[in-house]
Amino acid sequence: MFQSMSASLNQSAHRLLCAGALALACATAHTANWSVTLLEDQDAPEQTKQRLERAYLGHAGGPAAEGWSQALADVRFELDAAKTQISWKAHSVSSLEAARAAAQQAEKAGQQALVVNLPAAWVAAVSAAVKLPVINVGSEVDTLREAQCQRNLLHTLPSDRMRADALAQALVSRKWMQVLLLTGPTEQDRVRGATAQTSLRRYGLKLVEQRLFKLSADPRERDLANPLLLTSGVTYDAVWVVDSDGEFARSLPYNIQAARPVVGDAGLVPLAWHAQYERYGAPQVSRRFTKAYQRPMTQQDWASWMAGKAISQAASGLAKAGPGELLVALNRLALDGSKGVSLQFRPWDGQLQQTLLLTDGQGVVGVAPVEGVLHPHNVLDTLGVDRNEKRCPNRL
Repeated sequence: MFQSMSASLNQSAHRLLCAGALALACATAHTANWSVTLLEDQDAPEQTKQRLERAYLGHAGGPAAEGWSQALADVRFELDAAKTQISWKAHSVSSLEAARAAAQQAEKAGQQALVVNLPAAWVAAVSAAVKLPVINVGSEVDTLREAQCQRNLLHTLPSDRMRADALAQALVSRKWMQVLLLTGPTEQDRVRGATAQTSLRRYGLKLVEQRLFKLSADPRERDLANPLLLTSGVTYDAVWVVDSDGEFARSLPYNIQAARPVVGDAGLVPLAWHAQYERYGAPQVSRRFTKAYQRPMTQQDWASWMAGKAISQAASGLAKAGPGELLVALNRLALDGSKGVSLQFRPWDGQLQQTLLLTDGQGVVGVAPVEGVLHPHNVLDTLGVDRNEKRCPNRL
């Protein structure tokens, strides 16, 4: 009798095992599989040990792969419920040509999207070389949203213009109307200085003077690095410093001639994210990231996190795993970035609309758009190039 019962139990177990395997096979058959390639610059200057240790405000704190990974961990249950799988691989490149070749190889291999943390020129080359959706998480350069834009290129990191507009709004709201502008010696500083002036004009601020600074070991140029000399002989409400490197700017607060605030790349700084933001679920996002990677979450991490959320959300609503369908879905998304508002990619330049945080490095002291700023359609479009200023020839 016991042998008969044992045989019966074995047969039942076998049937259950077969049924489970069949169910798993059916579930797998209906699972949408997506593949993404993440491209990063292996020699990025902001990723050097010295730059990371200095922790300049607005600079990256680590690789984009960490923010991306955190996003996929955060949406794991949603992907499972939608029977969607996202596989990905990171690829480091050392030149524009290598980045373009890696992107084309990913397209040939059947990848459905690219996430790129690369210099602006490389991003432009990559997006022009493939038809895949490309999400830029590392470059703030405005030309990628303007003359070098592509229909398949989207941006989760705010542009230089968006950050400058946020700062200009903050100055107006505080009635700091007269601005002394200090800019660095690099071409990037020159371009960003011109962007700052555009934002000053947009919001009716007065540029009292623009002066150049330069950090140099040449004793003949030491006056160009002296904050007291650079900020003397002129009346101003605030000093706006443009310093892409970050070394000069961080020494400027409390070292200028007049008792006035410093803004821009030091003092009051506009960012996409700060780890001390305490609303709309942001503390939970920052804590999960810090627990996973033992460092604060930066705006670049947030941008790569948003890329992961965007691709996951877009892919979850699609039955067909194709790059063309994914791009259409991405452009229709309404995303939650833990900032309290719905975020969408702008149709005229591919930039993700978003609020920006104003921080002194210790905490968040305000947000932009600031209260009182109005717009006929969406107040978020007061940050960055608006629809009527459209400069992207390859978009609507």
